[in-house]
Amino acid sequence: MRYSTNYDIGDRKRGQGINEDSVSLTVFEEGHRDGYRGQDRARSPNAPTAADEAGDGTAEAFDAATAADTADTETEETDPSDIDGDSRPMNRSAGVFVVADGAGGHDAGDIASYITTTIVAEHLAPVAIRTARSYPGGFDVDVARDVLPDPPGEQELETAVAEAITAAHREIIRYADETGTQSYTTVVAGIYADGKLHYGWVGDSRAYVVNGVRETISPLTRDHAVVQEWADSDEIDPVEAHVHPNGNEITRALGGSGYEDPDEATVEVDTRTVRLYAEDTVLATSDGLIDAQTDAPELYEEYVDSDHADAVAERIRERVVTDDEIRDVILDAPSLDAASREFVSLANDRGGKDNISVLMFADSALPETPESGGMPVRNIDPDIDVSERDTVIMTDE
Repeated sequence: MRYSTNYDIGDRKRGQGINEDSVSLTVFEEGHRDGYRGQDRARSPNAPTAADEAGDGTAEAFDAATAADTADTETEETDPSDIDGDSRPMNRSAGVFVVADGAGGHDAGDIASYITTTIVAEHLAPVAIRTARSYPGGFDVDVARDVLPDPPGEQELETAVAEAITAAHREIIRYADETGTQSYTTVVAGIYADGKLHYGWVGDSRAYVVNGVRETISPLTRDHAVVQEWADSDEIDPVEAHVHPNGNEITRALGGSGYEDPDEATVEVDTRTVRLYAEDTVLATSDGLIDAQTDAPELYEEYVDSDHADAVAERIRERVVTDDEIRDVILDAPSLDAASREFVSLANDRGGKDNISVLMFADSALPETPESGGMPVRNIDPDIDVSERDTVIMTDE
């Protein structure tokens, strides 16, 4: 499993503010016997090596000495479909990711985002590992079912994500009550296990999946924000939504003023599950990447005053960070680490209005993307006619 994180205070706040974002990535990487045999398929000639799977410099998730030892145990009889392009055994990965974007400064948002990333990771890491443990067949291990945990269903894992986010919400309320502050944060978080992403979100932090074979980007979340509601009801068009003066107003967040009972406080969490493929890259980001430009109000006024002129609309698209541009950064970058650096540079080049945080991961041990035919719908707002969608046979492989 490859991964990378990067974050920056943003050019506008540099020297006169703090970074209120927080990111967390917990990776469980497992090797056994001759490597992971969960996917019966030929390996891509361009597949990353086992060393690449360790991550892009943000943490060590793979023991190089162990890799060398296991490589030495291979023989010519080893099935090429069970090893990666560098003749090393494949590992199975599971993980938990969290991105939180706090609001309120030193005494509030900074603490709220930290509480969220640590509490959510603490709750979900055991769930991710237990989920991986319930599927031993990927290593050709025959374990009696009665000694294994029951494989959790999608709804059970989505509920676990929602409960972890609610636990963070309650701890922020407790902190606000004890300190007399107003403490808020957004969050997008999830569990990656058994080839699926089970995730949830509150606020306007986002998640995407970019597929390298089909060269597509699929937004996985929908902002809990005033501007999003107006766009959904066609009160404003997509160009206005990019630069609307109310773009910083969210309708849902973790935390509060401390007037709630921290043991009973609740928050509405949206959850989903999507299938992933070997050529997918998952991106989680705070709104500092998308809402980077500092001259948004002026651009909005110009667009409205021009009666939504195409020339002004095009100029706005060139000034903001669009989903297509996010896709192109990931597709063009030589590594996830390079992509994460490019995202920070891109946001600062467009104005660096807010804190910028990005987290990405990919797993080449997954099944390859179907070259043709249907794909499971992953976009939060699919624009395909359901009547025209190809049938997709879902299997556990």
